[in-house]
Amino acid sequence: MTHRKIKFPRALATALVSAILPTLSAARPNIVIFLADDQGWGDISGNGNISLSTPHIDSLADQGATIQHFFVCPVCAPTRAEFLTGRHSGRTGVRGVSRGQERINADEQTIADVFQAAGYATGIFGKWHNGSQAPYHPNSRGFDEFYGFTSGHWGHYFGPELEHNTRIVKGDGYVTDDFTNKAIRFIEKNKAAPFLCYIPYCTPHSPMQVPDAFWNRFKDKEIKQRHKQGENKAIAHNRAALAMVENVDWNVGRVLKRLDELKLTDNTIVIYFSDNGPNGRRWNGGLRGIKGSLDDGGTRSVFNIRWPGRIKNG
Repeated sequence: MTHRKIKFPRALATALVSAILPTLSAARPNIVIFLADDQGWGDISGNGNISLSTPHIDSLADQGATIQHFFVCPVCAPTRAEFLTGRHSGRTGVRGVSRGQERINADEQTIADVFQAAGYATGIFGKWHNGSQAPYHPNSRGFDEFYGFTSGHWGHYFGPELEHNTRIVKGDGYVTDDFTNKAIRFIEKNKAAPFLCYIPYCTPHSPMQVPDAFWNRFKDKEIKQRHKQGENKAIAHNRAALAMVENVDWNVGRVLKRLDELKLTDNTIVIYFSDNGPNGRRWNGGLRGIKGSLDDGGTRSVFNIRWPGRIKNG
């Protein structure tokens, strides 16, 4: 593969739609898209991090392909807007992460609009961060089902108030697990018809909360790999972030396992990437900068894609 330094998300939606729509009458593949929040390029074992294990995220590259030089925006709402529309974030009206600057213009078309019009069931489970009320709400942007929250930041991750199709509901347990549960139900419900299932997690974004089973793996662990720009004293933060990434990986594995059980794997495109660089100075493969920085450390993201039989393994 030729490596070029290109900002892919602005063209990703358009490219994906262009590649798939001609095959709708035949293959009509399902699509599952995982988007992590504040996960750095170096926050997976597949990119050389020895402090954690992400076998399920890594498996998408082993069984499909990885883009080694994949670039996003340095903060989250613009990346999400570019992915959803296939256009530069500034053209969509998204210029920041708060004060209304995160809303995608009402006249923009999203990838969900396109697939919904093509007869796909469309669902989003997690963090939206591209507008909170109609006509900016996910249910107004092509998604049949929405479960999660629309803002860019949530204050508590265990049983918080969330939203289900504009109705306020009580979350069920840890948010990342809860979002995954709802996504799996959506897949089960629509297993006989093509679906677009978008799972934008809100972790490892703060607050640095994670179930004990994952935190206990890291609370006393020596972190040997550090950020290149000096000693990082926020070791507890780093440990929590790595624990949260392992939780994300576990949840990715749950979805992949259910696709296998439902015999949907061969006809499902699965994509995994992150919205910006890491939310702290932790090991990131020697890259300079973190979230919010225009350096590679703030903009380079993992990108793995699997489509059995269509994308060559490895």
